[in-house]
Amino acid sequence: MTDEQNTEMTASDIAADIAVPEHLLYSDDHVWVDDSVDPAVLGITEFAAGQLGDLVFVDLPEVGTRVEAGDEIVQLESSKAVSPMISPVAGEVKYVNREAYDDPSVVDTDPYGEGWLVKIELDDDEPDLLSADEYAKVAHD
Repeated sequence: MTDEQNTEMTASDIAADIAVPEHLLYSDDHVWVDDSVDPAVLGITEFAAGQLGDLVFVDLPEVGTRVEAGDEIVQLESSKAVSPMISPVAGEVKYVNREAYDDPSVVDTDPYGEGWLVKIELDDDEPDLLSADEYAKVAHD
């Protein structure tokens, strides 16, 4: 078995076991959005956390930063790689999770709770996001 095949199996294994909370919206880039609160809360999905491996550093934007959909707003560094978190929404960063900055492992262990990354006051535009069912199909592919 090649390393590439081994990696694909690992990704499939991770995808099969991930949680996809129904009340959240998702991007193709494995970012979740809770727009039921104001400001909206964003973080990475359990699938993304599993793919990255143990995080060692999280570089958060400054409060007050203006964000457009498609912007790289957070840098996530693991022992494997440095990956950007792409914002699926536009607005202004109102809060950042200092706990995730101080202890990035909180993102690994609780990506949908204490591991949130930023809170953004959304523009009036409706974000083009996936439902939990739609995202689960993306994550499993």
